[in-house]
Amino acid sequence: MAKPSYLSMRTIEDSHLEGWEMIDSGGFGHVYKVKHRQWCSNVAIKLLRFDDSQTLLRELNMMYQGSSPYVIQVLGIFRGQLPSNPSSTQLGLVMELMERGSVAFLQKSLPGPPPWPLVFRMAHQVALGINFLHCLCPPVLHLDLKPSNVLLDPSLNAKLTDFGLSRFYHSSTQLSKKDTETEGGGTLPYMPPEAFDVNYKPKQASDIYSYGILLWSIVTGRKPYEHATSDLVRLLIPEGQRPSLDDIRSQVTGVAGLEVLMAVMEKCWRGNQDQRPSAHVCTTVTEELYKVHKHAMVDVVHQVLKELDQQEEGLVEQVQKVHISEVSVGARREEVNLYDSVPTGPAPVQPTRSSVHSSHNRVQNMFPELRRCSISSLLPCFPSPPSREYYINMSDVTGIQYGNGNTMHINLHERKRHPSAPPSVNFPSTQPGSRLDKKES
Repeated sequence: MAKPSYLSMRTIEDSHLEGWEMIDSGGFGHVYKVKHRQWCSNVAIKLLRFDDSQTLLRELNMMYQGSSPYVIQVLGIFRGQLPSNPSSTQLGLVMELMERGSVAFLQKSLPGPPPWPLVFRMAHQVALGINFLHCLCPPVLHLDLKPSNVLLDPSLNAKLTDFGLSRFYHSSTQLSKKDTETEGGGTLPYMPPEAFDVNYKPKQASDIYSYGILLWSIVTGRKPYEHATSDLVRLLIPEGQRPSLDDIRSQVTGVAGLEVLMAVMEKCWRGNQDQRPSAHVCTTVTEELYKVHKHAMVDVVHQVLKELDQQEEGLVEQVQKVHISEVSVGARREEVNLYDSVPTGPAPVQPTRSSVHSSHNRVQNMFPELRRCSISSLLPCFPSPPSREYYINMSDVTGIQYGNGNTMHINLHERKRHPSAPPSVNFPSTQPGSRLDKKES
């Protein structure tokens, strides 16, 4: 057998690359977005977590064999040092960069499932990728089909990626533990029932089962068995348990072709391998379903891209508007004036002592990016109208946050007992039976 021509592929040195940015990480390793100086374009570089050249070359071989418009393209082999670790030389895969991330990212970004025309196109394009792999000689099995392994280009076209678990059909060797985090290979909710057998030998039907579960996830926008434990999933899948179709059935009458697509799911995830359809059948059926919705595709893609861009711009805008600065706090008890010269709506309700305890969650809801801040105690952020002042007496709190929505100030104050303070303090009574009604001794 002649040596595969992928071994003669170009080697890309680190001197040709700049702007390393990690965009994905998992059990397999890390994926970086990098700019190629000579090509004047961005590429993706995948570095395996395990320093195993055989594993890398095997995946490269699979990707080279599976090159098609619906399988991500490999551009070369990376060999060099990372800016973060210049002491060691690493090998990696250089691939085309899919600007819109994965189907999993799309599911997290959209408030619900993708629009129906996009659902049917993704179903068809994934089937095209699987069918291409299964038509090779020998057939290539992907063995890890799931939303995070379906990438999207700038126009939201789908391509298969991640061939770390792929095998040629004539090879029935078991997967090693370092190839995957789950037993037997693949991702647990997408694995076929036969994969839980100790004598499991992957076939094309194994990919078809995973495709059926993947279809369900694309249509619903959810993860299968998201509330079940791994042990329960491993137990019930071989007994015939599958994701619920109730939500899909409720929409069948209003969506052309959805009933047929649901039937494809059910046939793909049958327990008997021999009763599952081939990838060619799945491709043929989904092509006809996609034709029904194809006329609306341009508008739908524009709509989704606009929504994704608005979310990204909104996040950047919020980060730019929020300014965190340290302000010194002198005495244990002081007054803070909050004011703003920009109209921001009616005056908010003055905070009470009890509201301090729940303020941290409210601030996180208002400004999600502040979750990165390691601040243990925050007071609510109160936008205020012009010419109004609010006074907060800091008697038993250790921090305060105030601002107007455009600028935020956070004061953190560590309470310390003054050396000249008396050994006990009698607080005035505010409410009968309250904590302040009792004497400290």
